[in-house]
Order: sequence, then structure tokens, then C-alpha cells
Amino acid sequence: QVQLMESGGGSVQAGGSLRLSCAASGYMYSRFCMGWFRQAPGKEREGVAILYTSAGIRYYADSVKGRFTISQDNAKNTLYLQMNSLKPEDTAMYYCASAAEPFRCAGLASRFTDWGQGTQVTVSS
Repeated sequence: QVQLMESGGGSVQAGGSLRLSCAASGYMYSRFCMGWFRQAPGKEREGVAILYTSAGIRYYADSVKGRFTISQDNAKNTLYLQMNSLKPEDTAMYYCASAAEPFRCAGLASRFTDWGQGTQVTVSS
């Protein structure tokens, strides 16, 4: 397992941008896939963006395609989520997650074993 710690959340007006970071305690290449999820009050958790760390394959939820970009910096063991053109409906707690075993990685349906504590993103209109 690895420890994951998110940062970069905050409050922003609609149309603005934020970049979330997820620092991993271990080597990112040991994680077959990593991703970002979000959960708004009263709603189910949803997958936002998934990255297969070695292959570089990316998956995005339809609601964020063209606006969010998931990326990694292996030298820093850090996963990022660049969020542009933010909308009020993007308001949620954002979580970073990872999995080492390939069988757990299935795009937005991946079953992650490691989770961070979350960082809050609030977008005002």
C-alpha cells in the first residue's frame, strides 16, 4: 500500500481553474492505475479521471472531458488533476486513489485499494 495526500483544493469562481496534487508515499510505477474521484453532498462518489501509470492511458468522465486533465510526475511521485473552466456542479470533495494490481484497473470502474483524505473544491457562480 501507499499513502496518498491530496492538496490544491479551494474556492474559485465559475470559469476558473485549479490544479489538484496527490503525493504518493511510494513509487508511482508500483501502482498500475491511479485516479481522481469526487463526491458532492447527497450524491454518490463518481470517477472523474483515471490514469494507467505505465501505459499512459487516460479515462475521463463525460462531464469533465475537455476541461480536466490527469497527469503524473514520476520523479515527484505525484499525480495531478488540472481543472479548467470549472462549473458550480464541479463542487465536491475530490479524492485521489490508486491500485497496484492490474485486475483492479478497469477505467472509471477501477476498484482502488488506496485512498487519500480528500481536498474540497468549491465553485461559485
